[in-house]
Amino acid sequence: MTDRTAGKRKASPPAGPAGDEAAAMADEPFGTRTDTQEQTDVEEPVAEPQERTPDDISGVDNFIEEGAPLEPSDLEEQDAAEPAEVDAAEVQQALTERTADLQRLQAEYVNYKRRVERDRELVRENATYAALAPIVEVLDSIDRARDSVGSRGSALDDGFQAVAEQLERVVAHAGLVKYGAPGDPFDPRLHEALSHIGEDPEVEVTTCKVIAKAGYRIGERVVRAAQVLVVDPAEG
Repeated sequence: MTDRTAGKRKASPPAGPAGDEAAAMADEPFGTRTDTQEQTDVEEPVAEPQERTPDDISGVDNFIEEGAPLEPSDLEEQDAAEPAEVDAAEVQQALTERTADLQRLQAEYVNYKRRVERDRELVRENATYAALAPIVEVLDSIDRARDSVGSRGSALDDGFQAVAEQLERVVAHAGLVKYGAPGDPFDPRLHEALSHIGEDPEVEVTTCKVIAKAGYRIGERVVRAAQVLVVDPAEG
């Protein structure tokens, strides 16, 4: 194989200093020029920003904690974080509203407590009424026995008398009150008039003259009205 460059003749450099420089440049390999002008034209590569690591951030925090001077921007942030001054008028108004709320709640609680006590008393009274109402008939039988024995000029047997008195004490202690006696002014809320038996000049108002059956009540509640015979005052 014949070398293609074998037949080519290399050009001779000119004589003198220019020729020597040309010869030196020809002998250098391509891309190895050391010309100062070309080196200045080449742009230097720009370094890419490096990502901060947690160690770098902790180091900055330590530097700040050790007494690094604060920037004006840091002072502005601290001022913004401080609470604003409280208006005395707003505080007084809020205090007045809260006081009114507490007073209203206290009044509601007192009213609720009164209602509960009233309802409790009503429940107790209803239970007593339901328990003692049937015993009224037994007490009527005791009264009739006393009247019958008294009309004969004798007294109840000692045993029966002791039982009757004990029963009356028990029901009285439970709240059952007996009322009704001759001479009491007639009250339609407490008495049931069975009949009018005429006029009586000794009375000024309609008066209970005879008590047929005694009345009983628990507190202000009438268990049974007294059954009575009444007389009216004389006319003129």
